[in-house]
Amino acid sequence: MLVLAARLRALKRERLADALRAREFDPSGVHDLFDLAEAITSHDSVDHALDRLERPTLAVLAAAAATADDVGWTTVAKVDAELSRLGAPEPIVRDAPSALDRLDGALLALRDGDRMHVPGEVRSRLGARLGDDLPDAEALASPAPPVAVRADRPDHGLLERRAAETAYVTVAATAELLAGLAAQPARELAKGGLALPDAKRLAEATGVDLAELPRLVRRAIEAGLVMRDGPVWLESERGAEWAMRGTGARWITLAESWRERIPAALRDLVVRRSEGLSASSVRDDAAWYYPGGGRWLADGLDRLLEDAEALGLAVAGEPVDTARLVLAGDVPSAAERLARHFPHQVDRVYVQHDLTIVSPGPLEPSLDARLRGFADVEGRDLASSYRVTAASVNRGLAAGETAESIRSFLESISLTGIPQPLEYLVGESAARFGSVRVSAADASDAPARASVRSDDAQLIGTLAVDQSLSALGLRQAGPHRLMSRFPPDVVFWGLSDARYPVAAEDAQGRIIRLRRHHVGHAPAVAPRPDPIEDLLDRIAEADAGGGTEQAWLARQLEAAARAKETLTVTVRMPGGDTADYLLAPASVANGRLRARDRKADIERTLPISAIAAVAPAPAGS
Repeated sequence: MLVLAARLRALKRERLADALRAREFDPSGVHDLFDLAEAITSHDSVDHALDRLERPTLAVLAAAAATADDVGWTTVAKVDAELSRLGAPEPIVRDAPSALDRLDGALLALRDGDRMHVPGEVRSRLGARLGDDLPDAEALASPAPPVAVRADRPDHGLLERRAAETAYVTVAATAELLAGLAAQPARELAKGGLALPDAKRLAEATGVDLAELPRLVRRAIEAGLVMRDGPVWLESERGAEWAMRGTGARWITLAESWRERIPAALRDLVVRRSEGLSASSVRDDAAWYYPGGGRWLADGLDRLLEDAEALGLAVAGEPVDTARLVLAGDVPSAAERLARHFPHQVDRVYVQHDLTIVSPGPLEPSLDARLRGFADVEGRDLASSYRVTAASVNRGLAAGETAESIRSFLESISLTGIPQPLEYLVGESAARFGSVRVSAADASDAPARASVRSDDAQLIGTLAVDQSLSALGLRQAGPHRLMSRFPPDVVFWGLSDARYPVAAEDAQGRIIRLRRHHVGHAPAVAPRPDPIEDLLDRIAEADAGGGTEQAWLARQLEAAARAKETLTVTVRMPGGDTADYLLAPASVANGRLRARDRKADIERTLPISAIAAVAPAPAGS
């Protein structure tokens, strides 16, 4: 404990913070370096660290523990000799110094040049697990089993084409999910999951099975493309930006999100394996390479394999080259390989007499978004189709389009001009637009929140008796006016969905533009406190509290007394010389140490001010 506390004190703050973030412990009860040393040498914390060590590093730690003296010190030469005795292959022996550095970084073995100190708690816990839930030292040092080479090598070109098809479908379905949430947010149930009507609507829009929809939504959430706002899920600002990118850029975002959620050690393992890797061998290899395994490994593997197929990183369990590129961090190169097989995006459409618009391929995102503003999507495949209706044109006009802007846009992308039926529909819809107006109700009309008016009394009467509008709770307040307890935008979109020529207006009667596109904005919140930084602040304050080295010496002596450890205590003598005593501290109080002298077998009491240094007792003391 003393050596570990001293080592922790000598580390730079950034280096210590990095090491502690990799360890499992409760920082709330840590107030000084000795509390910290005790916390990270608890069984749970040591087990957490051991379970995340790869097999060769575990073998080096076992060799270091086996060759350590009673106090815990060993040397690099002794570790190398022990590895050779265990029959470790040359790569493990050659990498032993680097492994010792990794162990030092994890605070499992503390390196001091060619010497290493393995804390007693680490040695004890490792010894209890070797040969039990961990392989014994000899098995840890054994060579890796050979990788089976497949006799029937798959056609990687065919696999890559199939992978690209799947990846494209996933990206397209995600885009449709965002479009569906932008048009109408989805309600989250109290017990979790989307409300069934919303789930069915989104499954139909995305073209996936209802059972597959949760995975599609989860990937979008993890990539930050959708977010929850109270009881509903909607498109995020990042999602709105993502939707305007090309297919390759969209795929990169999903692939990067997938990669980030796989433990780095597991990514490295997969990258190192042979081309014969398959889903089953990934699990076998990972279980061998990380013998401590546990929940973290199982969860990482599930994430590695679950979404790989959907993202075009594997086909029927066979990884393609893009998987290794992504795991190695070269996501752009992986996207470039897949994009060779993506369908080519187009910027022209066929506008037909039956009021449909057909895109001969995936329409460029910006054009698709504009077209959706005044047309309804009917079919989403390699060739997409849209339908223009009076209601969809009214929706576009409400969002700021005009008859002229719609005509101009269609003329710029149409390969067939604008047929007369569509020209007539747009003109007629524009002429009727605003014959029904929705605005905020006056305060005197409370509890009503929205007002609906029209110069056509017959139209107002029709609205009042239309059963499809019953949910809006419209009540007549005169021959030309209806009132509703719902907000104006709710009433507006209800009337729009019922295909009435509705417009929104302000208090002065001017038409205002409403856009149905709902985007979630991340709330501005103060950054969460970092528990590790808070812990280091407490330790720094405690370490500086005594103002002198005597406070540090006192804490070391107190820790040794609690642990019943024997120390080498260097004492300043009256003439200026120093003398070493082998002492077992009993108590520290009032600036004095009371301890048992192991050699003289007498009790000594020393002023702490006379102590120059303390160190662990030599082996065998």
